Amino acid sequence: MQLTVFRIVQEALTNARKHAGSGARARVRLTYGDHETVVDVRDDGEGRAGGPGSAPGSGYGLIGMRERVALHGGSLRTGRCEGRGYQVTARLPLPKEEGALR
Repeated sequence: MQLTVFRIVQEALTNARKHAGSGARARVRLTYGDHETVVDVRDDGEGRAGGPGSAPGSGYGLIGMRERVALHGGSLRTGRCEGRGYQVTARLPLPKEEGALR
Protein backbone atom coordinates (compact mmCIF):
# COMPACT_ATOMS: atom_id res chain seq x y z
CA MET A 1 0.00 0.00 0.00
CA GLN A 2 2.77 2.45 0.93
CA LEU A 3 4.53 1.85 -2.38
CA THR A 4 1.26 2.47 -4.23
CA VAL A 5 0.80 5.82 -2.46
CA PHE A 6 4.40 6.77 -3.28
CA ARG A 7 4.06 5.82 -6.96
CA ILE A 8 0.77 7.73 -7.37
CA VAL A 9 2.34 10.88 -5.96
CA GLN A 10 5.48 10.38 -8.05
CA GLU A 11 3.57 9.88 -11.30
CA ALA A 12 1.12 12.72 -10.66
CA LEU A 13 3.99 15.15 -9.94
CA THR A 14 5.86 13.92 -13.02
CA ASN A 15 2.77 14.60 -15.13
CA ALA A 16 2.39 18.06 -13.58
CA ARG A 17 6.01 18.87 -14.38
CA LYS A 18 5.65 17.65 -17.96
CA HIS A 19 2.22 19.01 -18.82
CA ALA A 20 1.14 21.85 -16.50
CA GLY A 21 3.31 24.48 -18.12
CA SER A 22 5.98 26.85 -16.94
CA GLY A 23 5.45 28.40 -13.51
CA ALA A 24 2.74 25.96 -12.47
CA ARG A 25 2.66 24.76 -8.87
CA ALA A 26 1.49 21.43 -7.50
CA ARG A 27 0.04 20.46 -4.13
CA VAL A 28 0.01 17.01 -2.56
CA ARG A 29 -2.47 16.14 0.17
CA LEU A 30 -2.53 12.79 1.97
CA THR A 31 -5.51 12.12 4.21
CA TYR A 32 -5.40 9.14 6.55
CA GLY A 33 -8.68 7.86 7.93
CA ASP A 34 -9.68 4.82 9.91
CA HIS A 35 -10.85 3.01 6.77
CA GLU A 36 -9.07 4.61 3.83
CA THR A 37 -6.17 6.72 2.65
CA VAL A 38 -6.84 9.48 0.14
CA VAL A 39 -4.10 10.80 -2.13
CA ASP A 40 -4.88 14.11 -3.83
CA VAL A 41 -2.44 15.83 -6.20
CA ARG A 42 -3.46 19.04 -7.97
CA ASP A 43 -1.60 21.48 -10.14
CA ASP A 44 -2.61 24.99 -11.17
CA GLY A 45 -1.16 24.86 -14.67
CA GLU A 46 -2.75 25.61 -17.99
CA GLY A 47 -1.74 22.27 -19.47
CA ARG A 48 -0.99 21.72 -23.12
CA ALA A 49 -2.32 19.64 -25.98
CA GLY A 50 -1.32 16.02 -25.62
CA GLY A 51 -1.07 16.33 -21.84
CA PRO A 52 -2.71 13.91 -19.44
CA GLY A 53 -6.07 15.63 -19.87
CA SER A 54 -6.22 15.17 -23.64
CA ALA A 55 -8.40 12.07 -23.27
CA PRO A 56 -9.91 10.68 -20.07
CA GLY A 57 -7.66 8.01 -18.58
CA SER A 58 -5.09 8.29 -21.39
CA GLY A 59 -1.35 7.94 -20.97
CA TYR A 60 0.69 5.06 -19.58
CA GLY A 61 1.24 6.83 -16.25
CA LEU A 62 -2.49 7.20 -15.69
CA ILE A 63 -3.07 3.59 -16.71
CA GLY A 64 -0.39 2.47 -14.25
CA MET A 65 -1.96 4.51 -11.44
CA ARG A 66 -5.37 3.05 -12.23
CA GLU A 67 -3.98 -0.50 -12.15
CA ARG A 68 -2.15 0.04 -8.84
CA VAL A 69 -5.26 1.48 -7.21
CA ALA A 70 -7.42 -1.37 -8.55
CA LEU A 71 -5.08 -3.93 -6.97
CA HIS A 72 -6.06 -2.51 -3.58
CA GLY A 73 -9.78 -2.27 -4.37
CA GLY A 74 -9.65 1.52 -4.54
CA SER A 75 -10.77 4.17 -6.98
CA LEU A 76 -8.94 6.78 -9.05
CA ARG A 77 -10.35 10.01 -10.42
CA THR A 78 -8.31 12.13 -12.81
CA GLY A 79 -9.12 15.15 -14.91
CA ARG A 80 -8.98 18.84 -15.46
CA CYS A 81 -10.04 21.09 -12.61
CA GLU A 82 -12.68 23.73 -13.13
CA GLY A 83 -10.86 26.75 -14.53
CA ARG A 84 -7.20 25.71 -14.53
CA GLY A 85 -5.16 22.75 -13.44
CA TYR A 86 -5.32 19.01 -13.27
CA GLN A 87 -6.25 16.71 -10.39
CA VAL A 88 -5.44 13.12 -9.45
CA THR A 89 -7.39 11.66 -6.52
CA ALA A 90 -6.93 8.08 -5.35
CA ARG A 91 -9.01 6.49 -2.60
CA LEU A 92 -7.41 3.38 -1.13
CA PRO A 93 -9.27 1.26 1.44
CA LEU A 94 -7.05 0.16 4.31
CA PRO A 95 -6.60 -3.55 4.82
CA LYS A 96 -8.26 -4.55 8.07
CA GLU A 97 -5.14 -6.29 9.39
CA GLU A 98 -2.79 -3.35 8.72
CA GLY A 99 -4.75 -0.38 10.03
CA ALA A 100 -3.69 3.11 9.03
CA LEU A 101 -0.43 3.80 7.22
CA ARG A 102 0.73 6.13 9.99
